Amino acid sequence: MTSELSYTAVFEQAEEGGYVVTFPAIPGLATQGETLEEARSMAEDCLRAYLESLTKDGEPLPFEAPELPRTEKVRVALAAA
Repeated sequence: MTSELSYTAVFEQAEEGGYVVTFPAIPGLATQGETLEEARSMAEDCLRAYLESLTKDGEPLPFEAPELPRTEKVRVALAAA
């Protein structure tokens, strides 16, 4: 039987290029990719492997709060001083 789970992933641009991906509900779990597409794929693989490992070892799956705060960038224009 297959079940589908979802966890929030945070994609941050790395200084050296590419993206670093972390999971707020799973401290210490991270991956990266050179492009956003690659980072998404790596995040899926990383998360799947981690959750499968927990399941295999009989450990509980991490809990994620149903509603995490929403973040957005807000742009403003400032007049020159």
